[in-house]
Amino acid sequence: MEEANATLVDRPRYIERIMPFVDKDIIKVLTGLRRSGKSDMLRLIQRRLIMNGRKSEQFITLNFEDYTLIEYHDPDRLYPYLIDRISHINGKPYIFLDEIQEVRDFEKVVNSLHATTNADVYITGSNSTLLSGELATYLAGRYVQFEVYPFGYEEFKTARQQHDADDAFSTFLIDGGMPFIATRTWDAESRRTYLTDIYRSVVLKDIIRRHHIRDVALLERIVLFVMQNTGSLLSANAIASYLKSERIDVGVQTVINYLEYCRESFLLARFNRTDLIGKQLLKTAQKYYASDHGLRNAIVGDSTTQIQGLLENIVAMEGVRRGYNVTVGSANGKEIDFVFDKGNARQYIQVTYMMNDAVTAEREFGAFRTITDNYPKTVVSMDPILQPRDGIAHRHIEEFLLAQDW
Repeated sequence: MEEANATLVDRPRYIERIMPFVDKDIIKVLTGLRRSGKSDMLRLIQRRLIMNGRKSEQFITLNFEDYTLIEYHDPDRLYPYLIDRISHINGKPYIFLDEIQEVRDFEKVVNSLHATTNADVYITGSNSTLLSGELATYLAGRYVQFEVYPFGYEEFKTARQQHDADDAFSTFLIDGGMPFIATRTWDAESRRTYLTDIYRSVVLKDIIRRHHIRDVALLERIVLFVMQNTGSLLSANAIASYLKSERIDVGVQTVINYLEYCRESFLLARFNRTDLIGKQLLKTAQKYYASDHGLRNAIVGDSTTQIQGLLENIVAMEGVRRGYNVTVGSANGKEIDFVFDKGNARQYIQVTYMMNDAVTAEREFGAFRTITDNYPKTVVSMDPILQPRDGIAHRHIEEFLLAQDW
């Protein structure tokens, strides 16, 4: 089960999205990487409900990764149990079902709760296809989904205030944002052991078992290659060609399937390319980033020699965490690292480590030259001295990640 943190770290960006749906006749579904904080999100919701006048006695909470609840993986035992619990609650019941995918035919239980009770139901799961089957059919138009990611830097820094972290950003750069890591003091070996164990459980439990994969070594080799090439444009054809050069025989479709399985389990996030001039989606290659860069560091190694890709990973996932649709831009042969879109708002982002010479500065600022619209354009880096120019902002990455103005 997801670990109960000694201190619950507030995640207001998620809470403010969820609260408008409280007490509405709609199922709240939280999905995300294992150990990314979904269980804590349920506790945060409960805390907010209590602040708003509900009683803890109105809550029914079950985590199906708890072995003591294994009998309730059977829907014929779970449903009567829940109905009995509901019957003893004074007022509106609130039901929180954590890691619901462990329950066989869980969608029938959820559908029946929705149809026959007045309970406000919240469920979590560790796979993005949680709602691709019968649940989506049963509850079409009657559920809302939220993707929960590990801590961003702002949340990480809040968590680290409970400890003596001299340099929060340097720690975040290596550790990533898994809540159990962020809320405790770790030595390097223990941190890597924990993150590696999460990676193994994601691969073994959420991918191999679900998709009956026999060639585990091939799957892990593909994941390693993608993690090693964070920030590079990749295609299934290119990955298959590389593996064949390493005498690993693999078909392109297998690579496509394995990458999709990793996305479904939130191990990887894919960002498509968009032609900013022709307004078309480019299908030739995409960028893949780890949902948590700390996991990536544990798999590849803690070396920051690939810091450019690491910084891109952090910025891309922060955009997703804030609710933006994130793509990679292309304009007249020049690549724009990220295009962040939300409603009618858009901004263009370039990410680099340091602009310590004129060539780098021209590359980063010059990438925006062919974009003639008036949406904000920003270069993000780790430079101690900022050099905005031509109406293009230049922000230190730490300040950018903490800023509330985007």
